[in-house]
Amino acid sequence: MTLGLIGICVFAPLLAAIASFTYRKNAYFLVLITSLLVVTAITFLTFLLHRDGSFIVALGGWVAPLGIQWRVDGFASLMLLITSIIAIAITLYAKDYFHREEQRQSFWPLWMILLAGLNALFLSNDLFNWYVTLELIGISAVALVTLANSSRADRAAFRYLLVSLLGSLCFLAGVALLYRAYGVLDIFLLEKVVTQNLNTTISLSLILAGLLLKSAIFPLHFWLAPAHSNAPAPVSALLSALVVKGSFYIILRIWFAISPEISSNLVAIGLSTIGIFAIFWGSLCALRTQRLKLLVAYSTVAQLGYFMLFFLLSMHAEIRQVAFGGVVYFIISHALAKSALFLGAGNIQKLAGHDKINQLQPFATQLPMTMFAFALAGASIMGLPPSGGFIAKWTVLNAALVSDQWYLVIVLIGGGLLSAAYIFRILKLAFHSQSSLDFYKTNSVISPTMQWVPLVLAMAAIALGFNAIPTLSLLEISSPFDYLHTNGESS
Repeated sequence: MTLGLIGICVFAPLLAAIASFTYRKNAYFLVLITSLLVVTAITFLTFLLHRDGSFIVALGGWVAPLGIQWRVDGFASLMLLITSIIAIAITLYAKDYFHREEQRQSFWPLWMILLAGLNALFLSNDLFNWYVTLELIGISAVALVTLANSSRADRAAFRYLLVSLLGSLCFLAGVALLYRAYGVLDIFLLEKVVTQNLNTTISLSLILAGLLLKSAIFPLHFWLAPAHSNAPAPVSALLSALVVKGSFYIILRIWFAISPEISSNLVAIGLSTIGIFAIFWGSLCALRTQRLKLLVAYSTVAQLGYFMLFFLLSMHAEIRQVAFGGVVYFIISHALAKSALFLGAGNIQKLAGHDKINQLQPFATQLPMTMFAFALAGASIMGLPPSGGFIAKWTVLNAALVSDQWYLVIVLIGGGLLSAAYIFRILKLAFHSQSSLDFYKTNSVISPTMQWVPLVLAMAAIALGFNAIPTLSLLEISSPFDYLHTNGESS
């Protein structure tokens, strides 16, 4: 049963990609049915996880190191759940967003390939499979950016392609060196045999560099803002909410299984220091930019910095699990809020014909639901109670206080204030009293679905604040810190 459910998560989107390319007139319904099927399968997997604990599925009955194994634990289950929820939202939104037939026909198969790659990444348990899924995600993501059909989008996509290839090259080189040294790539097996030496250090450095580049972690973020801001709104939401999270997910998995045994505290301090700079640099860039989607894109750079604080907190064993819960809450709350922000920005841009901030006032009366969604999602980004972003910051703040790292409290508060500054910059313009005869520059119609989808996502980001206990308890099912204590099941 578990093999069938996991197979649906990966192979159903791949089949849907082929079918939507072949049967183009029915592509939307094929993609929507597939998205619903995937979320149903993941829900059943989560139920089985609660009942039986984590499990491993060996494809074809071949276990590692010869075969491919997929693993479902609390962390993977949460990532699959949030991905499937956003998948349904993006599918519903994209139906009315793309009016040109060639854009719509290209979007559906590429979107399904991306979804299959993301699900396979979260289920995988060895380095080479992660490389394959990263390539699948990268190629489809680059192609999706080009759907904007503009010179700026094409340039951003080309830069994204070069960055993705460079990151993949670094990652693959590190994987090859590890395989040469130890002869295995499965994380469980590597954990048992890896030792601290020059080869291992170089290997992990290459892998980490490739993943940091793909995750757009400061100062390797130069490709993110152009790609996210110039892509179509559904694609921008996918890139920010899901794609960059995939690479960071792998970083966390490798850190749990291998890095703490061979890395010095200096590595953790360096990674978290980068995160602190990212928080302030991304926020300042968001404050200075004159384009709405570019503001939301730079906000992603800042929010990714919060994820990096985990490495510094993980140095203290007594708060490691708490810090892990905080960073995962950051990941899922950011995914919901940022997808809502990008889709809301897409509505505004589509109706106005541009996204120049100083020319958007007033538009709260024209798009009240969109602005309400923007405000709710912004509250989660700022970390205001009772949002999921507040729970994430509160958890990390408590971990910082317990470990006597008081300066992180200043970072969290300062980052929140800067987030409030650029979010209120948009909300202030929305309620500006000056009339604008040039607001309607297009004949575009924002459908009810396009207005409801970002609002529901934003409300979900707020609702996370009321569901912290069940969410965090799911993370404790075979925590990544307990790699050697897994209840295995082969199918």
